[in-house]
Amino acid sequence: MARSASAMRGQILESALRLFAVHGFRGTSLQDIASDAGCSKASLLYHFAGKEKILTELLTPAQDALAALLDRVAGLEGGRLVEETVVGYVDLTLRFRGEVRLLFEHVAEMSCHQDLNVVELADGLLDALAGRSPQAPARVAAWMVVGAVFITGATHDEVAPDEVLRTEMIRSALRMLDHTPS
Repeated sequence: MARSASAMRGQILESALRLFAVHGFRGTSLQDIASDAGCSKASLLYHFAGKEKILTELLTPAQDALAALLDRVAGLEGGRLVEETVVGYVDLTLRFRGEVRLLFEHVAEMSCHQDLNVVELADGLLDALAGRSPQAPARVAAWMVVGAVFITGATHDEVAPDEVLRTEMIRSALRMLDHTPS
């Protein structure tokens, strides 16, 4: 029985994410993805114009979720802003672990990707984590949280069950930001 177009697209995306995580974006060919997805390269190219388009489609849900988080916290201030941003960022990082691993492996080239708003979103996240403070201590701590949560989410090491990992990531990020939860 033939797969539907949406099922085929989904399989291609799953295969691409898995292969990119193992071999890297540059180390994975369109033929590799097609073979893993169980389709021809021509079929893959019918669904996606190339690897860049696959990458964009893989990362867009995470990008949209981060943009939604920043919209959700836009009207908040002070401690509530910091807490909501930390919890949201940790949750997104854990929800999109495969995508975070892909970004981690290729962060320099992803930050320049024309279809993604990586730099703009990172700036918004930094500002929210710093409680919108322009002061160096708050900004440095916010950058450290961005990096620490990102790296922890990218790790393949299963140090703890997800709920324990989530709790500790939130607690550690808030401590790094010198913030006591309300």
